Amino acid sequence: MTFNVEQIRKDFPILERETANGKRVIYLDSTATSQKPTQVIEAMNDYYRRSNANIHRGVHTLAEEATALYEGARERIAKFINAAAPREIIYTRNTTESINLVAYAWGRANLKAGDLVVLTEMEHHSNLVPWQMLQAERGIELEFISVTEDGLLDLESYKKLLERSPKLVSFAHMSNVLGTINPAQEIIRLAHEAGALALVDGAQSVPHLKVDAQALDADFYAFSAHKMCGPTGVGVLYGKSALLESMPPFLGGGDMIKEVKLRSFRPNSLPHKFEAGTPAIAEAVGLGAAVDYLTAVGMDEIAAHEHEVTAYALERLEEIPGVKLFGPAANQKGGVASFTLEGVHPHDVAQILDQDGIAVRAGHHCAQPLHEKFGIPATSRASFYLYSTKEEVDLLAQGVYKVKEMFG
Repeated sequence: MTFNVEQIRKDFPILERETANGKRVIYLDSTATSQKPTQVIEAMNDYYRRSNANIHRGVHTLAEEATALYEGARERIAKFINAAAPREIIYTRNTTESINLVAYAWGRANLKAGDLVVLTEMEHHSNLVPWQMLQAERGIELEFISVTEDGLLDLESYKKLLERSPKLVSFAHMSNVLGTINPAQEIIRLAHEAGALALVDGAQSVPHLKVDAQALDADFYAFSAHKMCGPTGVGVLYGKSALLESMPPFLGGGDMIKEVKLRSFRPNSLPHKFEAGTPAIAEAVGLGAAVDYLTAVGMDEIAAHEHEVTAYALERLEEIPGVKLFGPAANQKGGVASFTLEGVHPHDVAQILDQDGIAVRAGHHCAQPLHEKFGIPATSRASFYLYSTKEEVDLLAQGVYKVKEMFG
């Protein structure tokens, strides 16, 4: 279908909303969470109205329908990222839980004191803290690929770290602060050549880029539904079958077992081995609907539209005296514009913009070490998605000028 942003915006009912002071919502916070199209909302409503039941064990009509919806969504998600098989798609609560699953189940089974895990200086806390916890528990070593002044990964520093034979390289495909799209295929290839596994935090990439897990050759790939037009409370860990088979379960309970005796148990086969207890069934249905929606619009079309809006936003913000932008040029980044305004705290920027209905995020965006690297406590962040427009960017720029005037 031809990309038509005005037509797409009609699918998102929240974009019609007005704030308490009568301003139309200008939503520029999609990196934190995306808005949901009617198609996703209705798919979840329909599940609750027509097919709500627990999955897998029931033989009645509703249970069989619920199971088919839940597993059907898994099949479409597998196709969406080109996994080799649906069993390589593990439902989790979010990207954070997916990374924790790898740290807990793979990390605790395979890493010992002195083993090296390589991360980057631009990681979200979700891809720092689980490894720091494992470091405290096991005495593993952590090292970091450095970030250049223009917000790119220094691949020379990476190659030096690989000489130390790390066991795992774990990195963000796209930075939630800088917008930098990292060369994932090259990073993974180099990791494999050094004998390491590769885990990719795809929270910011899967919603915005066409991701091919097999072409990337990622060992693990994590992402969240709520950033890709789907609901909160469900995410995905993709893992290569052989790796997932070799890992012990993450959580114990119902559905992750084949057999339980009083003193022993046998775990279930993939993917159910890692899905203990009643899962987020309606949310999985919603993620399936989100995948259908994004597929119908076209991931290449979404990426092209976002690139156009982001390039325009960087131009408009750059022209404002006192604004400093962070991250690389538009051709190396996704739909993120993080900035500071001289003499004004980012929280004040966000609060004043909110008075005109403009929603941006302010803070360290769960990437405190990256902000420390640049010598700042926080940034204001505008982020864009398939429903964002250049007109909204103009309103953002007007709003920043207004903040500047208010603070003299």
